[in-house]
Amino acid sequence: MPVTLGDLGPRICILGPSNSGKSTLADMIARSRGHAPIHLDQLYHLPNTDWRPRPVEEFVTLHDAAIADERWVMDGNYSRCMQQRFARSTGVILLDVSTVISLVRYLRRSWGKRDRIGGLDAGADSVKWDMIRHIVGAGRENRRRYRSMLAGVSTPTIELTSLRQITRFCQQQGLSRGT
Repeated sequence: MPVTLGDLGPRICILGPSNSGKSTLADMIARSRGHAPIHLDQLYHLPNTDWRPRPVEEFVTLHDAAIADERWVMDGNYSRCMQQRFARSTGVILLDVSTVISLVRYLRRSWGKRDRIGGLDAGADSVKWDMIRHIVGAGRENRRRYRSMLAGVSTPTIELTSLRQITRFCQQQGLSRGT
């Protein structure tokens, strides 16, 4: 029997390549459960900047405080803290979309959408060559690494490998985008 959203429990990690839809899915799940999502990009980067990282110690403190809560939906990778997150999680979702999809989504969000889910307060989403290199260059290796991490998790997991699967999952679980 396939794993459902209800099987994942009260603390869910959402992993996947950059621009795979982690923040949007976290927002939909959190709203359906009545609590706020935790977007690791917002903990890692300083608000009101062009994606400038916080000091590492500050990020780890914010991360560890967030996972101490009893109920959360957290999106993001940040492998530095992955083991602590997995130890507290009750379920994991891996979005494993293609590099091409991630790149197209990155360009679309950088050229158009402002106030996006998971974005920084007053942060600028603009095309950055470093990000394009990260998506294209590290995409395949990161996807392999996330699958390997998922294999080592003892909690229920869901793996969604295409936009079609993500859409179908959301429909089956009664999830919808906010207004």
